Amino acid sequence: MVTIISLLQVKKWKLGEVKHVAQRHTAIQGRPGLDSRTCTIPLEWRWSSLWSLTVTPQGLPPSRMAPLGMLFGLLMGSWFTFCLSHQNPKEFALTNPEKSTTKETERKAKAKEELDTEVLEVFHPTHEWQALQPGQAVPAGSHVRLNLQTGAREVKLQYEDKFRNNLKRSKKGKRLDINTDAYTSEDLKSALAKLKDGAEMESSKEDKARQAEVKRLFRPIEELKKDFAELNVVIETDMQIMVRLINKFNSSSSSLEEKIAALFDLEYYVHQMDNAQDLFSFGGLQVVINGLNSTEPLVKEYAAFVLGAAFSSNPRVQVEAIEGGALQKLLVILATEQPLATKKKVLFALCSLLRHFPYAQQQFLKLGGLQVLRSLVQEKGMEVLAVRVVTLLYDLVTEKMFAEEEAELTRETSPEKLQQYRQVHLLPGLQEQGWCAITASLLALPEHDAREKVLQTLGALLATCRDHYRQDAQLSRTLASLQAEYQALAALELQDGEEEGYFQELLGSINSFLQGLR
Repeated sequence: MVTIISLLQVKKWKLGEVKHVAQRHTAIQGRPGLDSRTCTIPLEWRWSSLWSLTVTPQGLPPSRMAPLGMLFGLLMGSWFTFCLSHQNPKEFALTNPEKSTTKETERKAKAKEELDTEVLEVFHPTHEWQALQPGQAVPAGSHVRLNLQTGAREVKLQYEDKFRNNLKRSKKGKRLDINTDAYTSEDLKSALAKLKDGAEMESSKEDKARQAEVKRLFRPIEELKKDFAELNVVIETDMQIMVRLINKFNSSSSSLEEKIAALFDLEYYVHQMDNAQDLFSFGGLQVVINGLNSTEPLVKEYAAFVLGAAFSSNPRVQVEAIEGGALQKLLVILATEQPLATKKKVLFALCSLLRHFPYAQQQFLKLGGLQVLRSLVQEKGMEVLAVRVVTLLYDLVTEKMFAEEEAELTRETSPEKLQQYRQVHLLPGLQEQGWCAITASLLALPEHDAREKVLQTLGALLATCRDHYRQDAQLSRTLASLQAEYQALAALELQDGEEEGYFQELLGSINSFLQGLR
């Protein structure tokens, strides 16, 4: 019994010594001491301190040191086994607990992050800006921006996505129920027939709805005629009006004033292309052409007025007029003595008939049209028509030139029309008829507008009349005078702040023409 008490005291003393050594090493080296939870002793001093623990207390006989050492060894083994039995089975006493804990923490954090990724909330944007909460996923193709005022991220659908979603919603429920596993050509034909029938039904519904709307807003023409008939008002179409006007003009019982009034009203309607074509469809165009043979100058004047309006940019009417003999009648009026007003309207009709109609231009040259125009320009009292004649010649020359250039560059001009233009020998005829000198003499006209048109014609005839222009001393003096005049006027325009004024353009035309003469 005494022996047991002394052994317990020795055990107690040994453990106190162990704690004392652990505290001493912790204080000196800054390392962890005895762990009360795991009962582990740092490796740095665990065995090195064993010798200090086996030191026998003072007063112990040497004969008892060997049994005491054996007993101490058994006690240490029992204590070591006790500590291992209370440790975590997944840990070992000699492992570093800090490193194990760090790896375990990283592994758990990674697993948590993967779990969060799997259950991440997906944000469904709309066409309006919405705030994006932390942890929400944005679908691909969304429009994301950073609100600088609130600091929050905002998301919305792009315009294409909105349009695509609307298109999907509009098409939803309208697809044919077709078995994609197996279908034949008959099935496809049947499906297409259903689709076509559905489209026709929808179209018919829309047409019926439109017709109902029109009936609601407008009354039928028959009802309107009845109502106007009660009011003694007659409703006529353009066709009916033109027929009535032609009958009045062609009637022998109509007075001169009634015939002139009928032609004046008819000119208003034939400006429209369809009405002009309707005019010759019922024979009215020929009636007006025959009016050019009248002995009354006013009838000739207003008949030419109607024809000029009907010919303008209307090839079908131009062809009918050539076949009806309109060109010969117009040239006869210009070649004979007539009032100025009558010749103005006849020249207007002639210009409308010749423009963009190469066949008519060929017939014009064959009938001596250039001689007729030359006589008209040189006739006393007809100087005011000279600029119109020069403008007509310029248009015919440039029209042929542009048609040939367009055919070479774009190949869009029809072969027949191009062949007709090539048969129009206008420039040689102008040179033979003396139009080089006539055009140069017209440059002395006082009006700026007339000078501009004459300068344009001189430039168009430069390649044909260059030799004549170089030898014309009067033309050289006129050009020098005009150059000085327009230089002064252009300088005034620049002072007024007009960088591209009218007189500067005229001065440029003169300089270009002089440059071409060199």
